[in-house]
Amino acid sequence: MMPARGLPLDPRSRAWALLAAATCLLPLLLQLPPELGIGMAVATALVAVASWRRPLPLAMRLLLPLVLVAAVLSRSHFAFGRDTACALLAAMLAIKPAETFTLRDGRSLLGFALFAPFATFLLDQGPVSLALGLVGSVLALAALGRLAELESGDTGHPLPPWRRMAAVLKLMAIGLPLALAVFWLFPRLATPLWGTPQRAMARPGLSDHMAPGQWIDLLTDDTTALRVQFSGATPPTSQMYWRGPVLSNFDGRTWTQARWLQGIPAAPVRPGPTRWDYTLEVEPTDGRQLVALELPTSIPDGTQLSLDYGLYARQPLTTVTHWRMHSAPPAAFEPQLRRTLRAMALALPAGYNPRTLALARQWRSQDGNNDAAIVQRALRLFHDSFGYTLATPLAGRNSVDEFLFEQKEGFCEHFSSAFVVLMRAAGIPARVVTGYVGGYRNPIGQYWQVRRSDAHAWAEVWMAGRGWVRVDPTAAVAPERIYDTLADRAPGAEGLLGAWLPTPVFNASDWLRRGWNDFALGFDAIHQRQLLQPLGLDELDSGRLVALFCTAVALALFWMAWLTARAEHEPDPVLRAWHRLDARYARIGLGRESHEPAADWAERVSLADATAAGQLRQLSWRFNSWRYAGREPGREASALIKALDRHRPGR
Repeated sequence: MMPARGLPLDPRSRAWALLAAATCLLPLLLQLPPELGIGMAVATALVAVASWRRPLPLAMRLLLPLVLVAAVLSRSHFAFGRDTACALLAAMLAIKPAETFTLRDGRSLLGFALFAPFATFLLDQGPVSLALGLVGSVLALAALGRLAELESGDTGHPLPPWRRMAAVLKLMAIGLPLALAVFWLFPRLATPLWGTPQRAMARPGLSDHMAPGQWIDLLTDDTTALRVQFSGATPPTSQMYWRGPVLSNFDGRTWTQARWLQGIPAAPVRPGPTRWDYTLEVEPTDGRQLVALELPTSIPDGTQLSLDYGLYARQPLTTVTHWRMHSAPPAAFEPQLRRTLRAMALALPAGYNPRTLALARQWRSQDGNNDAAIVQRALRLFHDSFGYTLATPLAGRNSVDEFLFEQKEGFCEHFSSAFVVLMRAAGIPARVVTGYVGGYRNPIGQYWQVRRSDAHAWAEVWMAGRGWVRVDPTAAVAPERIYDTLADRAPGAEGLLGAWLPTPVFNASDWLRRGWNDFALGFDAIHQRQLLQPLGLDELDSGRLVALFCTAVALALFWMAWLTARAEHEPDPVLRAWHRLDARYARIGLGRESHEPAADWAERVSLADATAAGQLRQLSWRFNSWRYAGREPGREASALIKALDRHRPGR
């Protein structure tokens, strides 16, 4: 006799297993880089089709994993992180159907497939990932139920798909109170007990350096970087400069951040009369860099300011975080510049951009000590002769010379870099500031959405008596010479579907995502106290909260045990139908005794209910034949189940 684990999968059972595995894999593929996700989806479909009737040749089964693993490692540049591990898991699941032909193979596939939704949550915890993960998990559990029927030999009258799915959903509902008790009442910790590995495949975002051509991927990325909710007055969009990394070092091609400034207290600032009060909801970046409206007057707990007013979180931003901020435009920003900082803000590497240096020295000789006049000269130059476009060639060694004297077209990366080099060459301390500018106001939630494509680079120059002053050379370009904007190139809000779906859909979608962030991902100790306030439990100490949590868990476990005890344990569907018939008669006092044969029971019922006697005798005879004289074929067993379920006492 063949062991159950070696039973071959019939086509329907194999289809269930493959469908469930593909559904579990889908949310993980959506979080991988597009080229990897699409490639693995195609590989999964091809493997399933090619191996539907017979296993693939051994050489092909050995070659496929090597190709997919090589593709993953090549895309990650052989760096290991949680995204690399998730991509390798997806690769293994993509080729697993090539060897899924027996009962053991099917269970192995489904067991591994259930890891995919959990791996997805390491990369994204949004509502779409959760919904797809739940669908995949339900299908996987339903497929395991189908395999259990195959192992028991009860395939003649399988459960309809909707009944199988309903059974899984019922099991999930039984465990729901326990899950909610753990989520709502488990004491929230200020810091996690463990961390998650860093990503190996970098995604576009603000960086501590800026090199020619580096920003193209960032400027065409429509994903959300942060959301902002203002309390009170809102600044004009043109004044929404979200300050990020400040780049002070220049090697001739690349601007980099002076990291040693992060350990020095923030420079003195005299804020102006205008004040902004707002809350930032920051999407995860895996880094520590935050942004703030220029310039923050106070910072939240868990953050620190550097000397140049870069804002940093003390813990990596691996999940959605919320920060309450206060900012004000500065009236004076570091009005006294120390000698070391002045030297750094004037430094230029030798042997680069000679034409730019000569032009700046010419301006200095013509304008004398008038720094403001030199700044205006540069802005007039950009306004009169330069254009804005994303279509720029890769710069050579003297990138600023090429931009100023040959190309005369570029985007913020080119304008800010060239402007700062001009200022430094003219003897004016200057530096590049990166971050975001502006934002999109969501009319549904009355908040501002800042995307990664809103990334921008501008400049700061140091002026006597005022200190650092913001100058945006890109904004000086005449409107008629803006040739190629982000609106022309970007596919639309949040991905490729943005060009096809109406704006209200995106507004509603992002509003729902923000609500999910507040309800689930941002559920912290403060939200926990707010949840318990209506119950008069807003002053819970840790001991009372633990006691409440244990009580809720105990009640949930009791609920699960009670429902499980009441559940039907009979695996055979015919016996379950027979027991249901018995229960209907028991409600009128004519239930079958435990020692009573079916025929005797029917005779006893006929004495009390002559109307139902004939039909019940026939049903008991059919049941006895099925039970003791050999089971009826599947179709007849299904008919018996329907007959047992239709019969009612008195009919």
